[in-house]
Amino acid sequence: MSRVLIVGAGLTGSLCACLLRRELQSKVQIVVWDKARGSGGRMSTSRSPDPSSHSADLGAQYITATPAYAQSHHSFYSELLSAGVLQPLLGQVEGLKQKDDSKNYTTPLGMCSVVKHFLSESADLFFECHVTGLYRRGASWEVQRKEGDSETFDAVVLTMPVPQILQLQGDVGHFLSVHQKQQLERVVYSSRFALALFFPPDTVFSFSWAARYITDNSCICYIAVDARKRNADAPGFGPSLVIHTSVPFGLEHLERDKEDVQPIILQELHKLLPGLPQPISIKCQKWRYSQVLTSVQDCPGHMTVLDRPLLVCGGDAFSHSNFDGCVESALSVLSALKASL
Repeated sequence: MSRVLIVGAGLTGSLCACLLRRELQSKVQIVVWDKARGSGGRMSTSRSPDPSSHSADLGAQYITATPAYAQSHHSFYSELLSAGVLQPLLGQVEGLKQKDDSKNYTTPLGMCSVVKHFLSESADLFFECHVTGLYRRGASWEVQRKEGDSETFDAVVLTMPVPQILQLQGDVGHFLSVHQKQQLERVVYSSRFALALFFPPDTVFSFSWAARYITDNSCICYIAVDARKRNADAPGFGPSLVIHTSVPFGLEHLERDKEDVQPIILQELHKLLPGLPQPISIKCQKWRYSQVLTSVQDCPGHMTVLDRPLLVCGGDAFSHSNFDGCVESALSVLSALKASL
């Protein structure tokens, strides 16, 4: 039985693990490592320190399905809808630019529930496993991590952001061709900050929208009342408010500590929403790798670094930066794994 390591418990990694388990269950042992304390990646959902407040999606906000992807990825949408993981987005979103006949979906339990759905049946999952290096050992890979012993695997799938792949120690750089290295170095990500404001149960907002896109502020580009956005107003729980900064603001302040940036964002927020009640807690997230602006060119959804032992890279940088891009990449990685294993 082959041991397969998937590095990254975001959407692409969780889908890879799930699809691999469904298709090659008797042939593989699947292990997923993630350096964070929980799954989700950029589809993470944060809980308030106070259990009386609603959780907040600090990364991806909802899923948009174009007619073409609704058809080609019908099985994935159908599965998530029938499981209650996805629901149509019904709340009022001010400034939303709807394209063609696309449909928007939200997650009653938060965006991380999509990732958890696919991970629930798939793998041995370990958090706080920060991969630092890969070394070829004959027909297998020795994978080193920041803390804990190294382990050996027959195949490795890397789904973390491309700059983190390029930073790995060991043999990865030796096996990347000059062309592959150039392709990876050309990948560009946007950066932004996100705030979650958690409020007590008796809080009432003076506005009725679920989310709002801001076009006339250099700092803030999006605000959402998370429970309204999810169609999930829960009696007895205080609301949470999610704020995303613009990409130019994120880039300008990227190397500053988030504790120094948070007051700037809050100052702008109070200009946009004067009279906003006082939150009981605030969480600030710096997304250094928010969305892929420039993906790997002429790529089938994955990049095979080495055939034997298999080392393959996947994720939205090898397709495009949304739900369907991750599905495409996971399917592409799966085909490479099936051909190798």
